[in-house]
Amino acid sequence: MNVKDYATGIQHIGIPTNDMDKTIEFYHKLGFETALQTVNEEAGEKVAFLKLQTLVVETYENKAAKMSAGAIDHVAIDVKDIEEVYQYIVENGLNTTGDTIHFLPFWTKGVRFFTIEGPNMEKIEFSQYVK
Repeated sequence: MNVKDYATGIQHIGIPTNDMDKTIEFYHKLGFETALQTVNEEAGEKVAFLKLQTLVVETYENKAAKMSAGAIDHVAIDVKDIEEVYQYIVENGLNTTGDTIHFLPFWTKGVRFFTIEGPNMEKIEFSQYVK
């Protein structure tokens, strides 16, 4: 198996915020539109997905944003079979976080995802929309 055979592109880039309204206003001025605004009940955080063409920014209000260079929290890769990708990641010793597949009720039918860390502590999320 090769992850590239299951990846369909970048799903979103995750940016934490301490001020959701200010963040949405900023991205709207850049031409982004709000594709979805909700609350992650599990984390107790407001969440907004802002879209400009094919670029999606997920911003979530966690009151812990770094407010310095390196503020992007994660890059999410869209995959077509989350279980296959998860199995590959585990079998190849890449599940550096010990994460499992999670579900959030975002979008129409929800999203399933898990996150690992790269060698530079960068977070890589693998994500699949539920069909």
